[in-house]
Amino acid sequence: MTLQSGRLSQVKIYMIGIKGTGMAALAELLVHEGAEVSGSDVADQFYTDAILKKNSIPVFQGFDANQVPYDAELIIYSSAYDPQTHPELQRVLTLELPMMEYSAALAAYSRSIPFAAVAGVHGKTTTTAMIGTMIRRLELPAKVLVGSGVSNFQGSPTYSGGNDFFVAETCEYRRHFLNFNPQVCLITSIEADHLDYFENEADVRFAFTQLMEKLPPGGTVVYCADDPGAKQTVESYASGNPGLNYIPYGFSSGETELEPLRSYRISNHRVESGSQSFTLERVPGAVQPRNPDSVGRPVSGEPARRDIRLQYPGVHSVLNAAGALALLESIVSLGGESAGSIGFDDLSDALGQFTGTTRRSEVVGQAKGITIIDDYAHHPRAIAGTLQGFRDFYPGRRIVVDFMSHTYSRTFALKDEFAQCFQAADVLVLNDIYASAREENRWGIRGEDLAEAVSRNHSHVHYIPDFSGAAEFAQKHLQSGDIFVTMGAGDNWRVGRMVLNALEARSS
Repeated sequence: MTLQSGRLSQVKIYMIGIKGTGMAALAELLVHEGAEVSGSDVADQFYTDAILKKNSIPVFQGFDANQVPYDAELIIYSSAYDPQTHPELQRVLTLELPMMEYSAALAAYSRSIPFAAVAGVHGKTTTTAMIGTMIRRLELPAKVLVGSGVSNFQGSPTYSGGNDFFVAETCEYRRHFLNFNPQVCLITSIEADHLDYFENEADVRFAFTQLMEKLPPGGTVVYCADDPGAKQTVESYASGNPGLNYIPYGFSSGETELEPLRSYRISNHRVESGSQSFTLERVPGAVQPRNPDSVGRPVSGEPARRDIRLQYPGVHSVLNAAGALALLESIVSLGGESAGSIGFDDLSDALGQFTGTTRRSEVVGQAKGITIIDDYAHHPRAIAGTLQGFRDFYPGRRIVVDFMSHTYSRTFALKDEFAQCFQAADVLVLNDIYASAREENRWGIRGEDLAEAVSRNHSHVHYIPDFSGAAEFAQKHLQSGDIFVTMGAGDNWRVGRMVLNALEARSS
């Protein structure tokens, strides 16, 4: 069968690994299309359990071959599972049921609607959520899929407002984003990561080059000019591929040898306690759009300028906001009847309404004068930028961080970078390395090794491998006025909940 929007009513779909962030988001999108969705996953509780419950999606706890519905019209499975060894997928193969890996299924769905892909080593989730916030606020006839719950969507990871276009977060790991055929792509950042799969940073950059090669003639690349990897990769590709539209954004968007279609320049960045503001200017380029039909409504050649205020921390968030607006002005079919009067000022106003996503600078709660925040940052540059954002956003407050490094391969390859990225934290607790199911520790790296490396550059580092010990330490040492941050792509967010529950119990 084909996953085509508008043709999925009562189609029976079974999803293996349905609690994954992307899988749960796709499940919600399919339910909105009228599909009959069910699935299976481990018994552990995740934030996606609430998403699945809200959509009345039945979920089996654990993986049992007998759970697979013999009359399923499509099986969608998480890329974390091997069809040759997973019990349910082996049953699927025996029954000869149609099956698709998650990213391939999302890509197949995207082909039925004009599509924009948001990609980048980091920043893609928040950027996609910002795009979705503008789309929802302005009631544009579009769909959005984010790899996290979005506050502006009442905690859902998707928004379904129509079929004029579709925007989704896409992942570079194992080159999953090459399943897609976008008309527009946004690249937030490129640097060495996922080194259990990629050979080195050059291999990561080549993957993004391959993504740009998927664009049709006259397609559009929106990219962050302040990110060295994104700038160098895109502009190197552009020198030999002039048939696309190139749109840089950032503080340094004017510093390019390209002839961009237009650029989005940030200036006058100001941070206050609890908010930040900046000026965003749209600067017309000297070139005419290549194949204007491929990018929807032509954007006015006139310059535009607007002050924008965000109730969200970090310079990286300012960059994400500029990229989100730049992409949405470039999106396919934006000029539909309901969107014909939408302009730069409307988008800027809508962008200021963004209030965040799950696990991205998420304020979990406050108790006894202590603010508890959870953040997904797990790459050294993202960690440094996020913590500095908290330092600026919450001036004069002590920042205590509990960090769990994600994957042995990343910890080993980037140990020197990790050793230097926590400078904005006053106190740092390091948990044991998160042992991802996708790899074994063939590098021999230990949590103690990371703690030793970080201790050379930071005077207040504590290696506490288990969550209960970390939560105990935090409860003893946190003071009124502190910011307590759980950080990483593992499950140490549980530490923040444990601390919050203990603090609230003391207050009652």
